[in-house]
Amino acid sequence: MNKKPIVFLLMTSFCLAVIACGGGGPKAEATATETDAAAKTTDTPSDYDPKRGEGKFNESNVTLGAIDNAMATKGEAISATKCTSCHKLTEERLVGPGWKGVTTRNTPYWIMNFISNPDPMIEKDPKVQAQLELCLVRMPNQGLTDTDAREILEFMRKNDGTK
Repeated sequence: MNKKPIVFLLMTSFCLAVIACGGGGPKAEATATETDAAAKTTDTPSDYDPKRGEGKFNESNVTLGAIDNAMATKGEAISATKCTSCHKLTEERLVGPGWKGVTTRNTPYWIMNFISNPDPMIEKDPKVQAQLELCLVRMPNQGLTDTDAREILEFMRKNDGTK
């Protein structure tokens, strides 16, 4: 039996997993250092608002109307690159939890805060900590822009069939 295809498949899977989860190395170390510094200067968990999360987004700067299909299409493309290696669009867990119903369980600004800056919320949010215990893998910071986060939210809304 020729073992080359099996070795190639294993190597490719490993490389994809490393790329999808942000790699490691110097950038990850810098991010960890920045996270430690941010954790020391942010509010304590008792000041944490579990409906809003932690970040720049809140009810006054995230307004929703009907689903914007152009934004949802862009969000789908971003999620195909950065999210679907760990998340399914159904309720089924892959590496991370499935996305179905996420917009009914969380506020829009909580979702945008979490996907754009997950580290502080992983440390403080009880729902995120419970998911971490189930999934055993921290969500990496994907370096999303504010626009990326909004477009992914719109795609999540469309996936949930939100009106």
